[in-house]
Amino acid sequence: MSCTDQPAFYVYTGLDPSPRGDIGSMEHPIFALRAGDRRVRRYERNGITVEISPGSDGCATVHDKDVWIYCISQLVEAMNRGREDIGRTVRFTAYDFLVSTNRPTSGVGYQRMEAALRRLDGTRIRTNIESGGIRDKTSFGLIEAWHIIEGIGDDRTRPIEVTLPDWLWRSISAWRVLSVDRKYFKLRKPLERRLYELARKHCGPQARWRAKLGTLYEKSGSTAPLRNFRIAVKALAECNGLPGYLMAFDPEVDTMTFFPRTTEHTNAQLTALRHVADNSKWSCG
Repeated sequence: MSCTDQPAFYVYTGLDPSPRGDIGSMEHPIFALRAGDRRVRRYERNGITVEISPGSDGCATVHDKDVWIYCISQLVEAMNRGREDIGRTVRFTAYDFLVSTNRPTSGVGYQRMEAALRRLDGTRIRTNIESGGIRDKTSFGLIEAWHIIEGIGDDRTRPIEVTLPDWLWRSISAWRVLSVDRKYFKLRKPLERRLYELARKHCGPQARWRAKLGTLYEKSGSTAPLRNFRIAVKALAECNGLPGYLMAFDPEVDTMTFFPRTTEHTNAQLTALRHVADNSKWSCG
């Protein structure tokens, strides 16, 4: 039995499903961009409020979110296969998690994983984001419980159990998830990861998504000064650093446009896309 007295869902060794993320945390800045952030952060937009309170180890970061993505991916794959033995508690090995999320499998990888579990456990969220068709004000930890089972195997094969919060489990059960490019795990800078999430959520089937820099700044959860944020996103647009998306910055109206990268774009094509961005109406969710 798991640490919450409910049957655990066992991840099959060797199964490497398509990465998935939940829509709620893609759209809203739940995870911190800066390690060691111990401030209470509050976000409010279009009637949605999110208040994030750190634990003793600081707020969980976008890199810690890999635990969520890994668990969501395994549960969605099980749902696709028609398995009925699934629930909020997921059991897996550290090695499989580290390999799936492009992390080192040396000692430092295991240490960072345990530190991530502590931050996820300590960080608390109070929000009214809809989850599984239910919108109410709720408070929860980013994981409800975690358990490294000592005395079984070594660091590679030792079982780990993570119990997800009910808020997240409702979203998974309602299929409120989106696929994530595997190259996401190769993004090292937190802002790159956050911008990818926003592009993935808001572009959807659209040919483009355009947002004012101020809106993008709020949605990112960045705590850097706005001028530093602008410099960073402009640099990312110039080097086309996001997997699956191109970015075009329009300095005249201070907006950024994201385009799905469906083919390898040449410089001429990118110039054409930027021209479209400069002459289209902007919209932001």
